[in-house]
Amino acid sequence: MKANMGLADRIIRAVIAIAIGVLYFTKQITGTAAIVLGVLAVIFLLTSLVSFCPLYVPLKLSTKKKEE
Repeated sequence: MKANMGLADRIIRAVIAIAIGVLYFTKQITGTAAIVLGVLAVIFLLTSLVSFCPLYVPLKLSTKKKEE
């Protein structure tokens, strides 16, 4: 796995995941929405921790700055 996520991308994903967690624990989201958003939050946290997004590979995307 080659890293394909830049720092800004990782921070944005982590902030979104934390926001979803806050909404869940304050009971602002419940039911199916809570499950779907919870899964999305876990995926966002995992991808931001490992700096790799599998969806970027087939789309040939990378938010990581080029090393010179």
